[in-house]
Order: sequence, then structure tokens, then C-alpha cells
Amino acid sequence: MARKYSKHGPREDIYDDSGDDADAAPPPPDCWLCERPCGETVIWHHPIPKSRGGREVVPMHAICQNMLNTTFTNSELQRYGMDASLLRTDPRVEKFVAWVANKDPDFNAAVGKRKGR
Repeated sequence: MARKYSKHGPREDIYDDSGDDADAAPPPPDCWLCERPCGETVIWHHPIPKSRGGREVVPMHAICQNMLNTTFTNSELQRYGMDASLLRTDPRVEKFVAWVANKDPDFNAAVGKRKGR
């Protein structure tokens, strides 16, 4: 039969209700593309696709990653590299970022299909 409590003494840390849990949680990271704080769902995206040698990952909203994947090819993303400000100068991305700016951090919607498929 398993012990209900440790034989090494009481566990006060289990019953600690000091309310420090809010201070322990780090703030959500900002999205690499739209620069809004991420919600509960954080996607770790490779700005330079793994198939093109990309190793670094950045935090993004799911909808922002979907937008990049449907708008750009892997070779285009490789040319942009890690520079999100360069991506934001593209008119399609500018329009998307302006549209998503007032949405909830966990907002997600279909952004369309990739052209030519």
C-alpha cells in the first residue's frame, strides 16, 4: 500500500495559499510577425524553413503562422530570413497585421489556401 504522505515530514508547500502563483508565471511572449502578445497557444515557428536550413524558432500566433505559410513559398521566406520588419513591408502582410491588430490573442480563423495548388 502506498503512503498518502511522505515519511520525511509534512508538506507545507502543497498547502501554501500565499497567492504567489500569478507572480511566478512569465508574461506571454510577443508574436514575431504582428508584435502583439501571444495568448495561451504559442506556435514556435521557423522563420527560415527547416527544409532551407533554418534552425532558429520564434513565437507566433497560430493565425500569423498560417498567414505566412499560405502567402509565401519556402524560398521567399528564406530570402526574408529573420527580419520580420522586412516581411511587414509586404502589402499583403501589412493588410493582415492591420486586420488582426484588434483581435483577441487566441483568435484563429482560416486565412485561405495557398495559390497554385
